[in-house]
Amino acid sequence: MTDSKKKRMSMLDSLAAAGTPPAPGSMMSSNRALRSARDAVDAHHVWELDPVEIQDERYSDRLDPKDVHDLRASIEQNGQTVPILVRRHPTETDRYLLVYGRRRLEAIRASDKVKKVRALIAILDDTAALRAQVSENTGRRDLSYIERALFAQELLDSGFGSQAQIAEVLNATRSAVSMSISVAKAIGTALAHAIGPAHGIGRPRWESLAKELPDAGMDMEELCRVASDARGQAAAREQAEGEPQVDPSVTAFEAVVRYVRKTNGNSPAKKPRPKPLLIEGAPAGAIKRSARALRLELTDVDDAFAQWLDANAQDVLDQLHDRWRRET
Repeated sequence: MTDSKKKRMSMLDSLAAAGTPPAPGSMMSSNRALRSARDAVDAHHVWELDPVEIQDERYSDRLDPKDVHDLRASIEQNGQTVPILVRRHPTETDRYLLVYGRRRLEAIRASDKVKKVRALIAILDDTAALRAQVSENTGRRDLSYIERALFAQELLDSGFGSQAQIAEVLNATRSAVSMSISVAKAIGTALAHAIGPAHGIGRPRWESLAKELPDAGMDMEELCRVASDARGQAAAREQAEGEPQVDPSVTAFEAVVRYVRKTNGNSPAKKPRPKPLLIEGAPAGAIKRSARALRLELTDVDDAFAQWLDANAQDVLDQLHDRWRRET
């Protein structure tokens, strides 16, 4: 290995380790994604770039980014000790895409004293940049369960790849990713943002809430209001008392759970009513929906049609699903 590459690797090892609690073995040495980012740096030089030249087009993986005010003050007083990582823009000269270091970049953008951001420039494609982003962020502060779930859903909905590919990026099993995406869809982006990251609330409790929501049958805007009010009140108490309290987003989660369960408990149990189906104006059966299933029963149809539908059910379902995707 050349001296140049040794310096480059050592510098990026220090970059990855900065701000990370010590652990047996460097995260950089054990993580292939960050190793790829390290090896892709086109020089061991730390560049000083104009912040306006850097775009942040990454997938969002945080519900509650920390305020950059304190970081800005630290950089203004002590300088930027840890460079950010960027990659060259694929089509625009002298433009860069952020890989990681958003808070450092935002702090310098907001500063009247610091005009340049110190950065390493790497040669990475979209997938490699995403892997480096995920690895760096999870190494510094673990994403909460709902943040990872929403991140997985965003990757899937944006066409990044299959659930198997997303599982590889997130270092999770495919079944875990599938379940987390289901939870994210049930909770909804609006409610998740109203609650916040809720560190300490793990998978079982989010899954339980996701299962209870359909039974509550309430307006999601009302749930968002409950979450926002609880979170705001908790934050206000923390500020007034001047000492750490329970995480406001955890308080918001608990408030939503109580509200949903109270609503479910006060609602009389109702059996779902089948919805009549007609063919050419004549009764043909019914469709029945519950919290866990959608059941179609055809009782008064021509036998030939029933046989045809039995033989082509999968094709019909595929067509309906494609139509749903187009319309929504």
